[in-house]
Amino acid sequence: MPRALPGAVLLAAAAMAAGGCGTGGKASSHADTQNGQKLFTAKCAGCHTLAAAGARGTIGPNLDDAFAEARVEKFKQSTIQNVVLDQIRDANPPMPKNIVTGSDAQDVAAYVAASAGLGGGNAKSPAQLGTDGKAIFSAECSSCHTLKAAAATGTVGPNLDQLKPPLATVRRQVTNGGAVMPAFKGVLSPAQIDAVAKFVADNAGK
Repeated sequence: MPRALPGAVLLAAAAMAAGGCGTGGKASSHADTQNGQKLFTAKCAGCHTLAAAGARGTIGPNLDDAFAEARVEKFKQSTIQNVVLDQIRDANPPMPKNIVTGSDAQDVAAYVAASAGLGGGNAKSPAQLGTDGKAIFSAECSSCHTLKAAAATGTVGPNLDQLKPPLATVRRQVTNGGAVMPAFKGVLSPAQIDAVAKFVADNAGK
């Protein structure tokens, strides 16, 4: 996903992409945006904000904000798609390299280009998740962590099946955050933090 490319910097990158100055070739005009949406939800939503995907991640750039000026300046969707694809291919930490590759990278780039900066959304708010620990984990944590019990394969944060953290550790980490992980205190209620911590502690490594 795009690194911090505000205003004129992003527009310059878009102009270079339009001229074919990116890496690895231009974006495909035949990409599958439906597959891109699924991959974005699974791989990217925990780190980025994108209203159309209902994503509220804060680790990486807000994609709606990142491309708002490009929309105002009437850049072609294909140009934005090339910018996104170059950012996927040339990922910088904390975004993992090769998080999606090949046609999957093309699909994600196409989906973001079709959606970023246009509004809309379909995710439940934190309050709507209730105290279902698995649902909270899937919505807020799964794109960054691996946890078999939630069918999560994220690689930004630690593999929880390998780490097998105890309840108190998970509760503290979710509450306060750490490293690239945001703090969820004030985002999730204490009861929701307890619920997701218990889900992780009870299921990690199983």
